Order: sequence, then structure tokens, then C-alpha cells
Amino acid sequence: MLQFLDAEGKITNKKGLPKLSDKDLLRIYELMVLARGFDDMAVKLQREGRILTYASLLGQEAAQVASAYAIAEEDWFVTGYRDHGVWIARGLAMENLYMYWAGDERGMRFPENSSPEKLKGLPPAIPIASHIPHAVGLAWAEKMKGTKNAAVAYFGDGATSKGDFHEAMNFAGVFKIPCVFLCQNNQWAISVPRSRQTASATIAQKAQAYGFEGVLVDGNDVFAVYKATQDALQKARAGKGPTLIEAYTYRLENHTTADDWKRYRSEKEVEEWRKKDPVARLKKYMEKETIWSEKREKELQEKEKTQVLDAVKKFESVPPPAPEDIFKYLYAE
Repeated sequence: MLQFLDAEGKITNKKGLPKLSDKDLLRIYELMVLARGFDDMAVKLQREGRILTYASLLGQEAAQVASAYAIAEEDWFVTGYRDHGVWIARGLAMENLYMYWAGDERGMRFPENSSPEKLKGLPPAIPIASHIPHAVGLAWAEKMKGTKNAAVAYFGDGATSKGDFHEAMNFAGVFKIPCVFLCQNNQWAISVPRSRQTASATIAQKAQAYGFEGVLVDGNDVFAVYKATQDALQKARAGKGPTLIEAYTYRLENHTTADDWKRYRSEKEVEEWRKKDPVARLKKYMEKETIWSEKREKELQEKEKTQVLDAVKKFESVPPPAPEDIFKYLYAE
């Protein structure tokens, strides 16, 4: 497993350590804290009936934000329903995400305040794994056009049990498609543990059957995630084909707000993974390097709280859609 930063915030491996400046690390940390704040508020909004069923990203911030940070503006990204951190890192306004999860598809129309040049993404896919072939299609189109652009597909370990995943991997391997498959192995496909999903020692090794490289990384280590994604994208742009990245992480919350994790896993297991918290891990490292302090942490928490509350206010002040909007994009005429 590729790892540079351990749970105590110490660098344990300097060989191949990616060059992330203090400015980069501060920005990644800020985005992770913002994603966590967005997530906490989303769960509360759902409990109050202000948005619909919601899937928390808690515990997976590093896997999402650090990988998204490595994606170039020209590259595509295709996500599932838990990848809010990717969207926030790529520049989508939080009010748009709240709108989308309240059932208003206008949240995915990328307004001016969302840096549309950074949003070469498809709306989150709700069906498991159905979006993975779409990412391959986008990457294949870029290859046919002769660009150096790639695509990144985000999905969970449960998606690797679906045929769409295998079809996409097979096609990408045969035609050397510039696509990065990023699996966030959070150990549970709703209530099904990873051990009941596959007999493979790792998910990463599945890439070998399709003729390309698989990489296992510590999904709670921003350095490892960034490095693996950056390397995979560089390889894709160089015409050397796809890569499967298994980001080994953990879902600390329920599968969705319609789930109760206490029915199928132990509190001890969850608490053990809380000790590996990706946000706390990066904070510890930055404190050791004297690029972070409790004063700055307090300021950031206040800033994040204000940003989230402002996003909620904007989301709930948007006028309702016109009734005829239900017919838009369904028919040619």
C-alpha cells in the first residue's frame, strides 16, 4: 500500500513524496474542512426534511479532495452519489449541491459563481456503477479527438461487483483509454462487508486481468492519494492507458440517511477508523511543520461555518422551478 503520512501525522516514507507546497496543503486542508462542514449540514437538513435522502462522505475527504486537486481543468470527472468533496474541490458552489440533493436539477447547471471552466463533470450517478462506462466514453472521445485530456471515474467498492465496472475496465484496457478508475474502498457496500464482495486480496489487483496497472493507496493520506492520481493522469495523457486506484478508506457515517450502520457493524470498528481520520491526520502534520496553528484552525472553522450557512440561505431562497421545466430535455420538441 502506498503511504507517506501515517495516522499520527508523521511522514514515514519520503521516496516518491509528491511536491505539494505549503500553499497546496493549506488549500487541500481548507477544502476538506469545507467538505466536512457541507456534509454535516446536509445530514441535518435531511433530518429536518429540507433535502432528500443523502449519502455522507464523512471519513473519505482525503480520497476525494486530494484526487480532485490533481485533476487538470481540461480533464473530465464522473462521480457517484457520495462524492460531494470532489465537486466542492472542483469549484461547484455548495448551494448548487444542496439544490441538487433537494431534488432540484438546476443545481447541476453550473452558474457563473461555480467556475464552469473547472466543471467538466457529469451530474452524480445514483445507480451503482452505471457511470463508469460513461467516463470511459468521455476519455475515448478525447483520445479520438487527439487531445491529451483524460477522465476520472469515482466509485465505491460495491460498484466493483457490478458488470458495468468490468465492462468499462475491459474496454479501457483493450483500447488504452486515458481513464483513471478511482475506487474508494470504504469497506461496506451498504451492509455488505468487503469480504463478502470479492475473494481478491485487493480490489487494485483486478486491473491485472484487464491488462493495466492497479495501485493500492492509503485513502486517508492526502499525499498518497494525490501522488497516485497525478501519476495515473500523467500516464493516461502520455497514451499509456488506464489505471485502477484503490483508495483504502472508511465510511464513518451511515450508507445514507435511510440507513442505520449499528445494525451491521460494531462501534469498536468505527472507533478504530476514527483514529485514522484524514482531516485530523493532515492537521497534525501541518502543526508539526509549523504551517498551522489553533488560531488559524479557529478562524477556518468560523469561515467554514459562515460559508455553509450562506450556502443554505442561498439554496433556500431560490424561486421554485417553472412547472413546464419537467418536460425540458426529455423530448426533441
